[in-house]
Amino acid sequence: MASPLYLTLMAGPGVALPVPKPLIDALVSAEVTESATGRSGFQLTFTLADNSILETFFLLAASSPIPLLRVVLMANFGGLPQIVADGIVLHHQVVPDAMSGSSKLVVTGQDLSALMDLIDFSGLPYPGMSPDLRVLTILAKYAAFGVVPEVIPVLIPDIEVPLIQTPSQKNTDLFYIQEMAKDCGYVFYMVPGPLPGMSQAYWGPMIRIGMPQQCLNVNLDSWTNVETLSFRYEPQTSVLPIVFSQDPYTKLVFPIPIPPITPFNPPLGIAVPIPQKVEQLSDTAKLPIGQAIMQGMARAVESADVITGEGTLDVLRYGEILRARSLVGMRGAGIAFDGMYYVDSTTHHLKPGEYKQNFVLKRNALIANTPVVPSFPF
Repeated sequence: MASPLYLTLMAGPGVALPVPKPLIDALVSAEVTESATGRSGFQLTFTLADNSILETFFLLAASSPIPLLRVVLMANFGGLPQIVADGIVLHHQVVPDAMSGSSKLVVTGQDLSALMDLIDFSGLPYPGMSPDLRVLTILAKYAAFGVVPEVIPVLIPDIEVPLIQTPSQKNTDLFYIQEMAKDCGYVFYMVPGPLPGMSQAYWGPMIRIGMPQQCLNVNLDSWTNVETLSFRYEPQTSVLPIVFSQDPYTKLVFPIPIPPITPFNPPLGIAVPIPQKVEQLSDTAKLPIGQAIMQGMARAVESADVITGEGTLDVLRYGEILRARSLVGMRGAGIAFDGMYYVDSTTHHLKPGEYKQNFVLKRNALIANTPVVPSFPF
């Protein structure tokens, strides 16, 4: 029997606090998206009745000294509350319904990275700092919002001598952090939780190793916890990136091919297809060799996924929330498609008493490379 679902909504200017009961009772549905490389977003839909407290609440929040309305959504089933979304409201919209005589209030927002895209800090200097130290310095501004940095140092730091050249910021904090991530072959994203009012800011390589989540089961009778599932095998999408290194003295340029299998992207199956295309990253010749290789590895990870799985599941039956940016096992899909996958994105659909998810899985090989796919995490 599935555990009952309880939703907790917190909101407020800057600091999110539990909302009044009429506000949570008016919540019709919630949709939350998580992506392995992009921003996460949410959309909350409320019933807007006459003289509703919703209008008063949002007007007061918008006119507060801190014009930022923060929203935290938690789901509690099985006695374990989990943070589903933590972000900033970007806009809200009233949708009248002439047929029923009522209206809907739709609130749309993004994760806390939206805070970093508000002010242009162009020209702010960072003397003698490597990219990871610059990211840590930028993220320190947002500690008051509960942002906890998780920054992975660059493989080979390229620190400019302050007397010769000092790196300076371009555009907003978010733009500059994402630009440095791209230059280093890294990714940047926010993960809500683990406690209300906290979010983890990850800046580092896209890592596809770690402890898997509870297994997804299909075609296994009473053990089945996936409602729909389909797979695509597209070996033609795999490319072999080639980066270039230029000798500073002889000016000779040396090509360096980057294989699809890297330390951050181990094979998730036995049969890894040979890349069918070659892609030359010619702009890497002017970069330090370490930075050029990291960009090549990032491109190899991005293009190595030849299997894409898409499906839906009932979270209450599954027993926990399927999280993006981590591994999950698959059973019952056949010899070619069983095994471990990387969860590339998820979309949460919540209603009172109902919690479903759409998910997208990625893998770089066919046929499981483990004799048994465990049903539960190790």
